[in-house]
Amino acid sequence: MHATTTSRASKVSEPAAVRWLLISVALAFLALFLLLPLAAVFAQAFDKGWEAYLAALHEPDTLSAIWLTLLTATACVPVNLFFGIVAAWAIAKFSFPGKSLLITLIDLPFSVSPVVSGLIYVLIFGLQGWLGPWLQAHGIRIIFAVPGIVLATIFVTFPFVARELIPLMESQGRDEEEAALTLGASGLQTFFRVTFPNIKWGVLYGVILCNARAMGEFGAVSVVSGHVRGSTNTIPLQVEILYNEYSYAAAFAVASLLALLALVTLAIKTLAEWKIQQGLSINENER
Repeated sequence: MHATTTSRASKVSEPAAVRWLLISVALAFLALFLLLPLAAVFAQAFDKGWEAYLAALHEPDTLSAIWLTLLTATACVPVNLFFGIVAAWAIAKFSFPGKSLLITLIDLPFSVSPVVSGLIYVLIFGLQGWLGPWLQAHGIRIIFAVPGIVLATIFVTFPFVARELIPLMESQGRDEEEAALTLGASGLQTFFRVTFPNIKWGVLYGVILCNARAMGEFGAVSVVSGHVRGSTNTIPLQVEILYNEYSYAAAFAVASLLALLALVTLAIKTLAEWKIQQGLSINENER
């Protein structure tokens, strides 16, 4: 038996030279297209020293962009978290008419350009749009204002939590929930005491991705924001404006905030993936 396993392993294993070549190519690719641009961002950000870096971040327009980005993410993440959990619960635990359609609609933002999604909101809520005259008559402003930015960002980010939880909840099955319900637990008790402990790292993973996309979204926000300085510019839009005005040090200083967010997101994402894999392994062993 041991000899058979060894012979099979030797057949599927590549020569050491091939393995090192593939690893070297992968590392060179990462260094060229990931690490080098990231290092360039921080090098340009601190090119004129700490004082210039901090001064760029304390500009009123930049502070407004940071605040609006945080506000948008704070509004979008809870909405997408609630939708993602509800949608994943329904898809993974129940069978119902239109289930395939719901899955398709969840994936829709992945196949639609963010610019197109922003344009759709303009066509619906803009002054010349379907609801524009009614909104204007009632003093409600959505496009070129914060509500439009939040709506567009919700659209482009809402699949992230659901798409992380659906396969995770499907792999766990329904046995534990059915046992809890049989023992007299209510729906909420079943969720918080049985389901949620098994999906908490998947929830965290989805929230991290959703938050990162919300803070870094450019296309949809660019269409609906109107680029009003100090009012409707988020961090990515502020970077574009500073760069177009040849304020390179300030542009890279603001861009470094998004780069730091990416690094933190990557670290937490790696931890969440590790925890999810551990949970899946435990479930497989118990079966």
